[in-house]
This record gives sequence, structure tokens and C-alpha cells, in this order.
Amino acid sequence: MGDLTSLRQQLNALDGKGYKAYKALQGSYQFPQFELEINYVQGDPFAAPSRLRILLPQAQAEFPPDCWRSGIRAIALADFLTRQFDNKARQFPSQRGSGKSGQISISSPSQAILPRTAIRVMANTVEVRFRVGLPAFGRRIAGQQAAQILCDDLPAIVQQTLFYRHLDPQAIQQHCNTAEDADCLRQQLVDRGLVAFIADGAMLPRRSGIDDRPMPEGLAFESPPDLRVSLSCPHGGQITGMGIPQGITLIVGGGYHGKSTLLRAIEAGIYNHIPGDGREQVVTDGSAVKIRAEDGRSIAGVDISPFINHLPQGRSTPAFSTANASGSTSQAASIIEAVEAQAKVLLVDEDTSATNFMIRDRRMQALIAKDREPITPFIDKVGQLHRDLDISTVLVMGGSGDYFDAADCIIAMENYQPQEVTARAKAIAAEYKTDRDPEGGEQFGQPYSRHIQPDGIDPSRGKREVSLKVRGLNQLSLGYEDIDLSAVEQIIETDQVQAIAAAIVYAQRHWIDGQRSVPEVLFAVAADMERYGLDCLDARLQGNLAWFRPQELAAAINRLRSLVVNVKHV
Repeated sequence: MGDLTSLRQQLNALDGKGYKAYKALQGSYQFPQFELEINYVQGDPFAAPSRLRILLPQAQAEFPPDCWRSGIRAIALADFLTRQFDNKARQFPSQRGSGKSGQISISSPSQAILPRTAIRVMANTVEVRFRVGLPAFGRRIAGQQAAQILCDDLPAIVQQTLFYRHLDPQAIQQHCNTAEDADCLRQQLVDRGLVAFIADGAMLPRRSGIDDRPMPEGLAFESPPDLRVSLSCPHGGQITGMGIPQGITLIVGGGYHGKSTLLRAIEAGIYNHIPGDGREQVVTDGSAVKIRAEDGRSIAGVDISPFINHLPQGRSTPAFSTANASGSTSQAASIIEAVEAQAKVLLVDEDTSATNFMIRDRRMQALIAKDREPITPFIDKVGQLHRDLDISTVLVMGGSGDYFDAADCIIAMENYQPQEVTARAKAIAAEYKTDRDPEGGEQFGQPYSRHIQPDGIDPSRGKREVSLKVRGLNQLSLGYEDIDLSAVEQIIETDQVQAIAAAIVYAQRHWIDGQRSVPEVLFAVAADMERYGLDCLDARLQGNLAWFRPQELAAAINRLRSLVVNVKHV
């Protein structure tokens, strides 16, 4: 093992040499207060940056045990430190030569507090995984600049962001307490008969569709008296807010009054949020899945028969496959896939739904007879989902009052504030009857069981046994195949996509055998992640993995166009 002095000497000696000479740096170096590992050295200054790791003893970092002894607090502390490291690293010059020369970077977190591999806080050690663009001019090593980065700038970043005595202890406590409170609130939902909770005073509007920070001067949320409940948490005490009950909840209101804003906050409530986000005390059942239409997606062996039957040319719907789904078939498949992934709450917005899947009014029934319409609309199955499968639905619907009959709870949004209007809406439904004929039958139906075949997943590309590429939130490449994730709205970080890509390969190697069902595979992977951490997905000590749910892994696998499944009747 080298030390700080030997690393500086080595870097100065490499000055002006060909870039490949940087490979000699791989190894460990003992700095005065921490150990630096150079795990991977990039091939040229334009390639992906080099991967490094810091091991800082807790004896040096001095974080109080209260900050890391429980799982959620350790996750929150690591999240806090990742943000500190990221912010400080951005203050140093990022261009010190050609290509990516001089970049010091770590995973850049979203507004959510997630388990990540970027920083881990353990009883004896704080571990940091980050990237450095080793500097060069052209393809000649810039040794003096490299020495400045690794021997001077890096220790300064570590000193200012990873030592408890140099950080704001109140901010750390607030970060940990906020995450712990949110976890506690979410754990109370089922016992209270709720699927979501929005605290009074929450700030739901976001700055824009591409900026998830709270909108400045937005209106604070105020719960309607008829839906106000009180939950307790260890640090915030009693918290009042709107409880959305299990069953079928309809969110109505005029355009631009906050219907979709409320639903987006609910869909984000599966995650804990940082202090100041505005949604710190907005929590949702952890299995909730956003459902939408997705024209053109592939479907493999999904039993969409609860919604779609007697297709032209006699195509089977209990094991439906297509490479180019319509809006209605894609939405039907997404619901069945969510049920398969054990979602207990469905979140649906009319703005992103197929109209012919959501409603079929009396006039259309009169014109097009049921035996000529393959689609059974969602309005006729939503009640069965709850009654037969105990799956709740939260639905934004501003365009059809037909759903008044099916809803258990109806919330009207006006100027971003909710009002409970169930009784009034039911009275209107009684006065103005739709006279439409129910088309859903007596039961939802029991979907068939799917079993993934291993040969339908091939991560190889050319001579590479595993080739994974992530292109932002919306796409990953597995071998030669691209997976479009743009409609999977609850993925919020690129590091989640990176982890999902690794998890598909992990599942194919360890759990997919043609015999296990889809949920058995999903929850086996989730159990391994819980037991062994995210590193079980990739042994290369990657610092760019973030936690995801079984439901998002399912969504990625289901959008794999090469997917092959066997379908069995339950």
C-alpha cells in the first residue's frame, strides 16, 4: 500500500506520458485520515471517469451512533453526506485538460432519500464511491493537475463533507428525523385503512415538469374536515392531514386546479423526501403503481381477459402478446402486470389514459353492441379489483361523472385545495342517472400465472458477456436490446435505472429458471437486496446504484421485447 507522498511522487513522474500509464495507479493509498482506493482507471480522457473509493474510519468521522444505528437513519445520513460531497465537489474546477479531465463526481441525488451505493455509513467505516476524470492534455498525462486533484482537492472535500465536526449537527438530525418520521407514517397506513396521507401544510406543486423542487410561494395543503386524520411519528408528534381511504377514490375538479398535482404527490409518496421538499409528510402505500396508456409497447403473455376479449381474428387474450400495443391494450396489460407485482394501489390519471379503456357511455353502448366491442371499460372493473383482489384505486377524472357511482370517496380540487364531496356527487348521480349497462360481469377474474424463460433475456453484445448501458431515466440497453422506460413514472433517478439493469442480469443468472413465477423472481431479488445490499447486483463496487421496488423491476422486464414467458392457469 502506498501513501499520500508516494501517490504525489508517482503522479508527478507520470506527467507527459501516454494516458495508458495511469493504469499503474490502481491500488490502495493510506492518507493521514483515510484510505484511498483506485479501483478502475479509465482508458482515455474521453471515456467514463475512473472509479475510486474512500474508506474513512468512524474513529475519524465521529458520527454519533444515533445517526446510523437504525437502518433508515443510516440511509438518511448516507443521503445527507452524498449531497454534501456532491455540492462541494462541484465547487472545484471540472475542466483541467481534455475530455473529462478534472471532474470529481458522485451520484447526484433527487429530492428523495434512497439507499444508494455512493456512500455507506457503517459501525466502523464511512465508505465513499466516486469518480474522477484523470486529467490529460490530448492523450498525455497531466501529472501535476492529477496530483492537485487527488492529493490536495480530494482531502479538502473529505475534510469538509465527511467529518461530523465540520458539518451542521442540527441539519443531520433533521435529515435523519425526517426520513424516520416518513417511514413511521407510511407504516401506519394499512392499520388505519388508508392508501395515502397528505399532511396539512405540505407543499405539493413543483417548479416544472423537469424540476422536482417545490414551487416558490405555492399554496400550503389543507385537509378537508371530513377526511382529516391524525397520525403520530417519533419526532414530529401528532400530524394531521388528509387520509385517502382504501377503496375507490375519485379526484375531480376543473382544469389547472391541482388534480394531477395531487396525484403526482401521491405517486411520489412511495419515497421519503428531504427536508424542505414540501412532501416530507406525504406518504403512500409502498406498493402503489402509476398506470397509464403506452402506445407501441410490447406485451408478452399477459392475461388481459378481464378487460379485453373476443378480438378480431380470434386472438387469445388470456395469454396476450404483441410487439405494438394500442393505448387500451397497453393500459390493460399494465394493470395486470401491476397486480402480478403485488401492487395494492393503482394510480390513474385520465390525462394519460386511453379514453376507450376508461369509459363507454350509454349512447356508445346503444350504437356499438357489447358483442362488437372487445373492451370492457375500467369503470366496470374498478370495483371488482377492490372487492375481489383488495386493490384500491386513486383516479383523477374530470371528464366523466359516470365514475360517481363506482367511487367510495370523491375529492374535488379547487385552487389546489381539496374538498370532500362524496355525498353531493352521489346525490347528483342519483338525480342524473347514466342508464348505462354494466359490462364487467360478476367477478374480476383470476389472471394466469406467468413464468419467465431464461433464454428470452440475453445481456451479451459481441464479445462482451454483459453489456448494459443507461441513457437517463427513460432508457436502458441490455445487450442489443433497448428498453423504453419513459412511461414508468415512479423511477426518479438514473442510478435506479442502473440498478434495475444490473438486477435483470442478476435475476436471469440466479432466479429465472422457467419454473418460478414472475412475482417469485421479483421478490427473490428484493429479498437478496435487503439481505446483502445493492452490491449483490454488481460485484464491481459500483457507486451508481440506487434502491428500486419490485414493481419497477417488473416494469423493465415486461418491456423487454425479447421476453418469453410460459403461461399457466392458476
